[in-house]
Amino acid sequence: MSEISAGNRAGAGADGGGGDDGAGGADYDVAVIGYGPTGVTAANLLGATGLRVVVLERDAEIYSRARAISTDEEVMRIWQRIGLADRLKQDMLADRPLDFVDARGRAFLSAHPTPRGHGHPPQMFLYQPALEQVLRDGVARHPDVEVWLRHECLRLRQDADGVELTVVGTADDSVRRLRARYVIAADGGSSLTRAQLNVGYEGRTYEDRWVVIDTKMLKPWPDHDRLRFRCDPARPAVDCPTPLGHHRWEFPILPGDDERHLTTDEAIYAMVSRYGIGPDQIEILRATVYSHHVRFAARFRVGRVFLAGDAAHAMPPWIGQGMAAGVRDVANLCWKLDAVLRGELPESVLDSYEAERKPHVKEVTRRAVFVGRIITDRRLAVTRVRDAVLPLLNRVPGLAGRLQDSHWIPVAHYADGFRDRPRTKSSGITFGTRASGAGTSRTGTSRIGTSHTGTSRTGTSRTCASRTTAPGHQIPQPWVTAPDGSRVRLDDVLDGRWLLLHGALPTPQPEWERAGVPSLTVLPAGSSPAEGAVVDCDGVLRAWLTHHRATTLALRPDAYVYAAAPAGTPLPPPPEGLSLTSRANTASTPPVATPSPTSSASPAAQGTP
Repeated sequence: MSEISAGNRAGAGADGGGGDDGAGGADYDVAVIGYGPTGVTAANLLGATGLRVVVLERDAEIYSRARAISTDEEVMRIWQRIGLADRLKQDMLADRPLDFVDARGRAFLSAHPTPRGHGHPPQMFLYQPALEQVLRDGVARHPDVEVWLRHECLRLRQDADGVELTVVGTADDSVRRLRARYVIAADGGSSLTRAQLNVGYEGRTYEDRWVVIDTKMLKPWPDHDRLRFRCDPARPAVDCPTPLGHHRWEFPILPGDDERHLTTDEAIYAMVSRYGIGPDQIEILRATVYSHHVRFAARFRVGRVFLAGDAAHAMPPWIGQGMAAGVRDVANLCWKLDAVLRGELPESVLDSYEAERKPHVKEVTRRAVFVGRIITDRRLAVTRVRDAVLPLLNRVPGLAGRLQDSHWIPVAHYADGFRDRPRTKSSGITFGTRASGAGTSRTGTSRIGTSHTGTSRTGTSRTCASRTTAPGHQIPQPWVTAPDGSRVRLDDVLDGRWLLLHGALPTPQPEWERAGVPSLTVLPAGSSPAEGAVVDCDGVLRAWLTHHRATTLALRPDAYVYAAAPAGTPLPPPPEGLSLTSRANTASTPPVATPSPTSSASPAAQGTP
């Protein structure tokens, strides 16, 4: 890829569209700082909306050291939204078992990922450089996204209309200025943007450092495709399969170790020889020393600048959620930026980014720390109890299932955020009116949704609607039959828009219809395809609606439920300011995506029933 890759938009010249004299510069809707997994996902999400986007990346090439080694079905669902999930899965390993083993190699706890209904395998191992290349190739589809490699943002200056970025070209020391309405800073744990904003990065860095070794597998060994956490108090280890013929090992640097020596081939072969692996079976590609962190930015938003990924939070790697958390960040943020920039929602909705993401990422981090303690504890008395007790607990009905299904990653539920809910005196939050300034109301309270007391604008009591438990949850993604008779994943029909989903005969929703929100009806399994409807082939959606005591849902573009109502009851009104009438997609039946013609992954890898 060239140092500056510009789209077909007029004015995108060889210098990336910005002036080099310090005046003027190109105007963009969003600037993305950083082009790792978080930044490149943001570029794809924003590019698909047609917004004008510039990406700034300090390095010339994809970082060659593989860091993340796994992801999950929810993240694959996000990548499905950008049309790359099936292509990405061609380079992944799906549904591999997981063992926690003691010092003698005996498993004291085994787990297998259990699907949560997102339409993809629940866990997949990946090789990060290959993944990033596919995501970057995806950005090339979007002519309004410009990628400036070897460019670094040195300064941000915000005003009432946007952000001015001072950018230096690291190849030639050229200085340019550009303007963007909003900025997503995905520039890593040592984020220069976060430092410029004077945002604290609170938490701790663990004393133990780990040597992370990427190898090429020359000769397979028994059970090479199982993930093993080797919980040996003498020296714990991570023994992990990765795709495309690679294998990952991780070892702690213990007191008295020579850190430099542990990264040599001699030391690495000595460490893996404990598990019967010889020099003829692996080729050492690289070894790098990392520290583990638990940190959170004090704020995820400062005016028009949003921190995402490692710039906003860092967690230990034990449940493979560091990269995933960054992808979830931008999936939450990008559709909101698009809606605000198009005038479909007030700017106050952007406050919901931190309100929704921070609690979830904190809970994920807490669980990662807990799993890490199981793996890395070196106290002999504690590990003996662990090795003896966990196998016994693994035999207890009910508890065994919870231990084995690896549901260690909490499901995101937005109790606070952009969703309908009654106002409570204790909340101190006012929802839904347009805020003055960047993200706060005139009184300083966050305004990020819709709140009502007593009756809705139509005068209908909300007592029934308030009984549903659906708002704040993401709906599952089963396979459905589309209006044209094809079998597709649900999100390919939802098409990333506001949508009314009816589980029975539709109840008129005049306020939502005036806002331009289309409708889709869910028909029971066995029904014939019909316009404006999908057939719930396996009964998943209708069962979910019944469980949450809802018949009609108002879905956000990310498939989270904004509002819900039982049969025969009008929905609460839409968020104040919502207006989609300018959108072209106001028809009841959305377009249906088709599988990528380049995809050759097996049905099992693609999550096909």
